Amino acid sequence: MTAHPLNPPSAETDVKVAIVGAGFSGLCMGVKLKEAGESDFVIFEKATEVGGTWRENHYPGCACDVPSHLYSYSFETNPNWSRAFSPQLEILDYLKHCEQKFELTPFIKFGTGVTGAEWDEAGCFWRVMTSDGKTTTARVLVSGAGGLHIPAYPDIAGLETFEGAKFHSAKWDHSYDFKAKRVAVIGTGASAIQFVPEIAPDAAHVTVFQRTAPWIMPKMDRTYTEEQLRRFEFSPAARWVLRMLIYLRLEFTTRLFTTGKRKVKASEKFGLQNITDHIKDPELRKAVTPTFPLGCKRTLLSNDWYPALARDNVDLVTCGIEQVKAHSVVMKDGREIDVDAIILGTGFKAMAVPEGLDLKGVGGRSMREAWTAHPEAYLGITVAGFPNYFMMMGPNTGLGSNSMIIMIEAQVQYVIDALRQMDREQVAAIAPKDSVQLEFNEKIQAKMENTVWGAGCKSWYQTADGHNAAIWPDTTVKYRKRTKRLDMNDYDAVARN
Repeated sequence: MTAHPLNPPSAETDVKVAIVGAGFSGLCMGVKLKEAGESDFVIFEKATEVGGTWRENHYPGCACDVPSHLYSYSFETNPNWSRAFSPQLEILDYLKHCEQKFELTPFIKFGTGVTGAEWDEAGCFWRVMTSDGKTTTARVLVSGAGGLHIPAYPDIAGLETFEGAKFHSAKWDHSYDFKAKRVAVIGTGASAIQFVPEIAPDAAHVTVFQRTAPWIMPKMDRTYTEEQLRRFEFSPAARWVLRMLIYLRLEFTTRLFTTGKRKVKASEKFGLQNITDHIKDPELRKAVTPTFPLGCKRTLLSNDWYPALARDNVDLVTCGIEQVKAHSVVMKDGREIDVDAIILGTGFKAMAVPEGLDLKGVGGRSMREAWTAHPEAYLGITVAGFPNYFMMMGPNTGLGSNSMIIMIEAQVQYVIDALRQMDREQVAAIAPKDSVQLEFNEKIQAKMENTVWGAGCKSWYQTADGHNAAIWPDTTVKYRKRTKRLDMNDYDAVARN
């Protein structure tokens, strides 16, 4: 989009701001819009309740791996977390509480997913298509769809022919009874390390298929005492102090990851000790020992993963799967095991354009076309060629060691400032300059090379060709500073009539 001081065509729209999704991002956007005095917005939510990731994922043992006093809004600290790392249902209840407290329900259209959006260059607005067959026009489109809700399915020969129970961890079948069943679990990521210890005591046998051994650090979890809960209830300062202590500790970890690969070596001994403490079999110990630097892939937290693998009825297989048959799994070494169920703990399409969302910007160019090489944005929020489109948790804003809520709040602040400036300066539309976006992403990738994420391991942080499109390779302090205020010089702008 080119800067143009003359009078562009304009049109009235149904709403000023359309928001996709009512998870942490969408609800935060709604709260801050209301706080800024803006009530002309709508939140489209495909489901019948809020929650995002914490509504979609409900497998046994599902919990956050960031302490809850930091994995919550800074403007709505919660005195009622039952433990340091709260389970899924508590986080979901917290989001429902925020919906009610900030009176967001009237702004949410439940059961209404966004299927597509097209930028109208003549009128400078978005035409947003929804699953109910309707179209809503909006000056600004904000995506709070998130990246951890589109299941990734493995490409394994014959998987579709399996006749037993089969489901992804994000599509958990709670009606399935694991008692006396032979279960195959594919994947050893963040979900699997939580649900395997839950199902192993009931199952007759569990075979876990591991591609790469992850770093598993002890989870410093605990149940809060009645005295602590009373202190949190009556002292907001106590909640704030705990939040800041957690934040500073995690920021320090980030500094370890960003200041050179050698500096994480000292921390790796804790992960290795975690293995030694729980696994006595030398072959199993070797199989679960990571072969890449701590932090290069997502670091996981668990106190019961290694004890689960050490159970007599659990086997860890590292040779890979050759094929799946109607009632069995054939391994690459020729062994074949009969199984009654297959659970896919294979994660999500974290880098994908939201499933079902056909987004078209200037000239009808789709986001998929724009991201053919790699997903790229400016500050992970705006994209060249897509005016008045803002993303929450976009490319290169993921964190390897801190709370994503910090990033979400920073991004929401940036959008609010953008709207404020556009109103004040009578701007109809903005999109980042190509040169600004290019320079930003070049610097991001250059910075990445000198961090632990540039250590050469393969992970879901990367695209197929090894481009890290997920991680913010610096501290959240730096990101918050960069996003505190939108600089109009970074953008092409179209003036209003």
